[in-house]
Amino acid sequence: MVRLFLNPESRAYLRELSTEFNISSNSVREELNQLSQSNLLKSEKIGRKIYYQANHAHPLFPELKSMVRKLMGIDQVIEGLTNRLGNLEMAYLIDDYAEGKDSGIIDLLLVGNIDRYHLDDLSRKTEQYIKRKIRTIVLTQDEFSQFTSQLNQRPHILIWDVRNSKAAQNTGK
Repeated sequence: MVRLFLNPESRAYLRELSTEFNISSNSVREELNQLSQSNLLKSEKIGRKIYYQANHAHPLFPELKSMVRKLMGIDQVIEGLTNRLGNLEMAYLIDDYAEGKDSGIIDLLLVGNIDRYHLDDLSRKTEQYIKRKIRTIVLTQDEFSQFTSQLNQRPHILIWDVRNSKAAQNTGK
């Protein structure tokens, strides 16, 4: 259930997962039951549907989330972005991957004064390594301020913020 650990805020129900992954509902049910019994997933019944979500309180949750990000190639993308792109202020994962769906196309929203030559170069090299396409939207801080209302209507996850990064560096994390 990579989807539930890529975006741990997302939740899904049996038939939704079965349809999305084109797997029999019995196979999905077995997997959901095993993950729920091991307490990796929590569930909530709403009406006739049972929604499943990653259990943030589980001791293995941080490691599973990290493993999924590595599997999907997100960690390589973030590392390359932060080291080579100039004045990157924020990076958001948007749309399918932000929902936890591995569509094969990673959509990123980058905010800052970005070196587009290095971005194109980095994207090409990373795509070959992670076997996924990378699409980017690059905005200045002013453009981002105007785009915020549109962003709030789309699935999105903040994956890097210069303010958090500097705070982490200053505390040795």
